[in-house]
Amino acid sequence: MDILSSDYYLHAPAKTGLLCSTCCCSLFSSTRGDYGHEKFRFARTLVFIQCIINCVFAKILIQFFESSKPDHTKSWLYGLCSLSYLGAMVSSNSALQYVNYPTQVLGKSCKPIPVMILGVTILRKKYPLAKYLCVLLIVSGVALFLYKPNKSSAVADDHIFGFGEILLLVSLTLDGLTGVAQDHMRARFQTGANHMMLNINMWSSLVLGLAVLWTGEVWEFLSFAERHPGILYNILLFGITSALGQTFIFMTVVYFGPLTCSIVTTTRKFFTILGSVILFGNVMTTMQWVGTILVFLGLGMDAKFGKAPKKTTH
Repeated sequence: MDILSSDYYLHAPAKTGLLCSTCCCSLFSSTRGDYGHEKFRFARTLVFIQCIINCVFAKILIQFFESSKPDHTKSWLYGLCSLSYLGAMVSSNSALQYVNYPTQVLGKSCKPIPVMILGVTILRKKYPLAKYLCVLLIVSGVALFLYKPNKSSAVADDHIFGFGEILLLVSLTLDGLTGVAQDHMRARFQTGANHMMLNINMWSSLVLGLAVLWTGEVWEFLSFAERHPGILYNILLFGITSALGQTFIFMTVVYFGPLTCSIVTTTRKFFTILGSVILFGNVMTTMQWVGTILVFLGLGMDAKFGKAPKKTTH
């Protein structure tokens, strides 16, 4: 039975909820507090707390909506998915030390490509030819819209391919492997969205918990929070919006696939900036206009031609 057949009506709400919640999450994550001469440098602890809140949120949802639905997904699949997810995050963040901002933006914009390629090569998934064109248009449009040439780095960035680019490739590959694992779970075990969210975050919490204890970062964070208790309120808001965003992310993954989810999350920043342009009357460059046209053209074509033919049962 196709997992999408009875839940296709969730398509628009899932995408809209994902975009809105992740935009709110981005807003809270960029909030700057007044900590005197100190700076918040506890990224691992922040993600650890975020994963804990996600676990609690998912557990509550399971208790209310899926308590009668058993989960038969193999634990090692959750562990693999968690490790690839965390590895992609670490690689992407580490790459920022070696590449400039435009390179980082271009790398992030390409996320749907490895998800699609690895899905085809490993899981033998088949997409309509129009789907490949739609993904190419969307990725190109987002890259053009977000790209900002770094004029001051013309001399410094004379290398062709370095360690930072390798880290970005590793991050993209791990994103693709995460998509493969999630696709396998939804196809083989019909894993529920909340069960997937709970278990992946539990594994992530375990790995990050060991990391912050090993490095001693958690004790430094507790000391920082004692000096600046207001940070806990910001972290709580960030965690709640993150949990809400993850709910829609896993809903999109389970019902519509990792590729659709990667497209939505890739276009999220595009729609955030486009919204600010519309609200505040900011001027867009020619390249941004071209990027906007490509994104909407790709999304329109995907809605019209990018779906696989529906299977009929007799």
